[in-house]
Amino acid sequence: MNTPATRTAALTYRGATEADVEPLVALIESAYRGDASRAGWTTEADILGGQRTDPEGVTAVVRNADGRMMVAERDGELIACCQLERRGDHAYFGMFAVRPGQQGGGLGKMVLAEAERFAAAEWAAREMHMTVITAREELIAWYERRGYARTGRRTPFPYGDERFGVPRRPDLEFELLVKPLG
Repeated sequence: MNTPATRTAALTYRGATEADVEPLVALIESAYRGDASRAGWTTEADILGGQRTDPEGVTAVVRNADGRMMVAERDGELIACCQLERRGDHAYFGMFAVRPGQQGGGLGKMVLAEAERFAAAEWAAREMHMTVITAREELIAWYERRGYARTGRRTPFPYGDERFGVPRRPDLEFELLVKPLG
């Protein structure tokens, strides 16, 4: 489901292809896991070890006929990405990653805004949904400043399924955040 690339504030946005899978896995891992992730503020290294995603997971997103793995590039360099999935009257937002050394300068805000614009314009989505680990209070606050509301609807973390990471604490769960679009 690729559409023509659009240019915004020196960023180029496009749908990912299967050729992007390995660089996308590396980007997502660098933003959330291991020592490299500590260069940015989105690290989950203190609450989760192991992997954040894998080539099979990213390939599934790229191939999803009801979705789009959006890539943001600057001067041909992959610097951010996110997953969008059409789910009826709303879109799901996930796998959001910004290169750690480029976090904190507004790039994430621009990518999130483009994802919201795309979901509303291309899919007529009325809301954006996402799930965030409740222990990530700073990240939840960042989303709240961008209009997302906590719903109180929680789901358990998939303990025992190392495709999602190896928990370092016993109290992990996800909360649904929602933002009206349009």
